[in-house]
Amino acid sequence: MLEGRRQTRFPTVHIIIDGYNLIRQSDSLRCLEKINLEEGRNALIQSVSLYKRQREHRITIVFDGWENGALEEGRDRRAGIHIIYSRRGEKADEVIKRMVQGRGEEIIVVTSDRDIADFVNRRGGVAIPSREFESLLNRRKVQMFTDDVSVENSEDGGSENHE
Repeated sequence: MLEGRRQTRFPTVHIIIDGYNLIRQSDSLRCLEKINLEEGRNALIQSVSLYKRQREHRITIVFDGWENGALEEGRDRRAGIHIIYSRRGEKADEVIKRMVQGRGEEIIVVTSDRDIADFVNRRGGVAIPSREFESLLNRRKVQMFTDDVSVENSEDGGSENHE
């Protein structure tokens, strides 16, 4: 029965995150951002990098640089995550829309910005609200922790020495 079926490869999923939108929708990240803008960004990148270790998706975080950013769009890569800073005069929204417009793969955009979400949905992509994605990140952190504890317990035979 399986002989006649062709092998199909699942398309690469590209997750694009509206960086400051997610930070400002998150209580914990927003608190860090109030202390220092870079702290909020770093905490988001660290949290997403933990998720990326479990999922081999391509991930891009886009931050606004439009008010006081560089004249040219800035690009970086940390922990396997692509980071884009929009150029001065351009919002992250415009960068995200451009990325979605020219997509050659499955796109998931993390944003609570209704305009961006509608744009993504009209082009066949999927928009996930920022708080929903943050919940997913938090569940992954808990899962990683419990997996680590399970591994430690199995390495020592799973028994505790009660004396």
